Amino acid sequence: MRIVLTTTSVPDSDKLAFWNQAITRTLGPQAVTPRNNDPFAGQITADSLGYLKVATIEADAQRINRMPQHTAQLDRESVSIGLQAQGRSALTQGSRTALLSPGDLVVYKTTRPYTLDQYDRFRMHLFHVPQQAVALPRSDICAATATTLPTDSGVAAMLAPLLSMLAKTAGSCPPHVGEQLAGTVTDLLTMLISERTGESAGERSAGQAMALRVRDYVNQHLAEPDLSPEAIAAHHRISVRYLHKIFESEGTTISRWIQQRRLEECSRELARRRSVIPTVSAVAQRWGFVNPTHFSRVFRAAYGMSPREWRNAATPQETQIDEQFIDLRHHAVT
Repeated sequence: MRIVLTTTSVPDSDKLAFWNQAITRTLGPQAVTPRNNDPFAGQITADSLGYLKVATIEADAQRINRMPQHTAQLDRESVSIGLQAQGRSALTQGSRTALLSPGDLVVYKTTRPYTLDQYDRFRMHLFHVPQQAVALPRSDICAATATTLPTDSGVAAMLAPLLSMLAKTAGSCPPHVGEQLAGTVTDLLTMLISERTGESAGERSAGQAMALRVRDYVNQHLAEPDLSPEAIAAHHRISVRYLHKIFESEGTTISRWIQQRRLEECSRELARRRSVIPTVSAVAQRWGFVNPTHFSRVFRAAYGMSPREWRNAATPQETQIDEQFIDLRHHAVT
């Protein structure tokens, strides 16, 4: 569902407060400071493609600060990509600063403090991926943050045009297409970070190599309801403690990742158009969920709607709502 928030009809005296609320609503808590004294003008558009959050900001010159008190309010870790489409900016996180011109990419962590300076009237596309979906150690992700990534070569040259297109079309993508696109963006983001940190398959640690083997095994046995950490560890002749340890280094747990993969398969099957529409319970059981109530609860938590609503949204008979214009003067910000 698309959300568009704009200062166009807001009184000049209320524009800055409105804009801070709009940024917090769509991008999480942070503070915005204009870089000039004129009445502030800005618009932000936000969409979701599966677990991928997409936002485009068009506004006057500003500074955005995410401070430690803001990061403490976030409920999940994300890896974010910024694509500068217009204007000049600088993103500082930790000890590094990325200077961005139109066409440049930058990676940053939402759960670490940062400052984003926009020096001119600008347009920027932002994409947020759950960190647990990026199959890389935290150290590799942090090594790639706040560095300027030109888009004239390598993985960045493939990723930038896709991100630009998604920023324009995300609101019109049906759920099953959005889910697949989220996976594609995540894969390219992972490749981009690996390329930036100089990682190769031969340089992976033993723990990372074991994690890859475990992931492959889980994908092959995902539909088995008795798939458990104990069974996985026994098959690979490692301890359960070691199994948990190698997934901890990737910022997730083996159980959480199994649930995520099962939800992804269920979401794809429920969104697939066919002559005979499957029942929600049948799909859940097919992918290892034995408790329908638990399945519905975790599905809604992951996708923001019930499994039935997700399935219906993908059927030709249902009318999809692509845009919702919200005026924060009349709607409370949650």
